[in-house]
Amino acid sequence: MDVGTARVDIGSILRGARCAARLTQAQVGQACGYSASAVSRIESGRMRLDHHALAQFAAFLNVPLDRLAVTPVPGPPTVDTVERPSDEEDAVRRRELLTGVLAAGATAVVSATPVDAASGPFDPAAGLEDALFRLPSAAPAPPARLVQQTAAARLDFRAARYTSLGRALPGLLAAASATRDASRGRAREQASMMLARAYVLAAELALKQHNDAAWVAADRALTAARASGHPVPIGESSRVLAITMRRSGRCPAAVRLLTQEAADLDVGQSPTGAVRTTLMLTAAYTAATGRDRATALGLLDEAQEETERRRSVPGLFTVDVSRTQVDVYRIGVLNALGTPDEGVKVAARLNIDRMPTAERRARAWTDTARMWHALGDQSQTFAALRKVEQEAPQEVRRPALRALTADLLYLPARVPGVREFAARTGALPS
Repeated sequence: MDVGTARVDIGSILRGARCAARLTQAQVGQACGYSASAVSRIESGRMRLDHHALAQFAAFLNVPLDRLAVTPVPGPPTVDTVERPSDEEDAVRRRELLTGVLAAGATAVVSATPVDAASGPFDPAAGLEDALFRLPSAAPAPPARLVQQTAAARLDFRAARYTSLGRALPGLLAAASATRDASRGRAREQASMMLARAYVLAAELALKQHNDAAWVAADRALTAARASGHPVPIGESSRVLAITMRRSGRCPAAVRLLTQEAADLDVGQSPTGAVRTTLMLTAAYTAATGRDRATALGLLDEAQEETERRRSVPGLFTVDVSRTQVDVYRIGVLNALGTPDEGVKVAARLNIDRMPTAERRARAWTDTARMWHALGDQSQTFAALRKVEQEAPQEVRRPALRALTADLLYLPARVPGVREFAARTGALPS
């Protein structure tokens, strides 16, 4: 049975599930191995799918197959070949289905229970939704204690201790909110800053887990930051909000938000100048995700010039600014633009060990792993993934990295050690 002959309107069902999940046609197509235009034709009933391909869409969008009135048919696939997936796209589609990682995150906030074990569900952000919509009761905290608690949560994030951070955030958000509500004048502004930064950490954690709570946390972070009147948390909050926009396919709007916020910051001052640079780096990667090469490379070069004038200084609450950081973003940008070969020379000069936090070192190795994977060098890919695990064991259990590991696991040519690594990091289906 195919889309063209089904008695139910399969295209409408798939379109409804996609819209309910707040996904673009491009995002669904990337996950299932099709172009955005092909997804559009599928949803309108103008492109037919065989049972195997339709099952992939259903699995990703969390639509029961019986709702589509589909039964398996014998024989080889008969997919309409107008938009035939490439080998690389087919690998992406296989990865999504084998791991099931993104299927859960695409439709709702993940509800798995956080665990520290190497097997089983792992979502440190799972409890955020309840905390965001119904904060625990808390008494106002002395300003010094609130600053200390926020700093401790920041250390957990920078050390990639995500389970610990997930446990601390509800109480921190409640205390910061109560303190803000009970304060006036300058004390209220300071409490608003701490609240904004707590929400920034919540958004960062949710983003890492592909958890929809990131939208709410980022929006509340920016509201609290603007109430504080301080440009640095405003920049920090704008960054996480722009990332959630990028994840939903709104790359041009996210680039505009980031560049407008960057333009409002004083480049001559160390704190605001560093925040401006980091916003430009995030804007460069966002533009690259939208395949705007000229804008992406232009923003990268501008950020690099500012970094060379400033050397290494603290930047955002979660990200420092350095030449190495710019190089890591450059590799990510080139990966997103589909030219990973241009990143090999950049990766060769990286000194990841000098990066100041485990979270950033793990991110650098992640982008390096993606580069080698795109270039077909799976041994180097696995070596980089092992580095991620060494730096931050909880980082390698993120959905995106489990999906990459699963892709290595099911390649025709076996990579020694991958199966054990996959079992250890939760990428091997139980």
